Amino acid sequence: MKITPQQTEKLLKGNHKFSQLGFSLLLTRLKGVYTKTPTPETLKACNVEMNAFLGKFQSIMSADYAIIAKL
Repeated sequence: MKITPQQTEKLLKGNHKFSQLGFSLLLTRLKGVYTKTPTPETLKACNVEMNAFLGKFQSIMSADYAIIAKL
């Protein structure tokens, strides 16, 4: 599953809870980066990093995909 830049922005601006600690930590770090520099380039970099994580750990992220898909 790949997420869109719009979904990435909603994740970065929202307050969603995820069952996977690794994804929660990634999201917290990327929120800080995006808050400091809210540019389209930063959003694209965050989107690429999130998609890389989701692709690598898709087998354990199934429960959290349901939350992301609703965005």
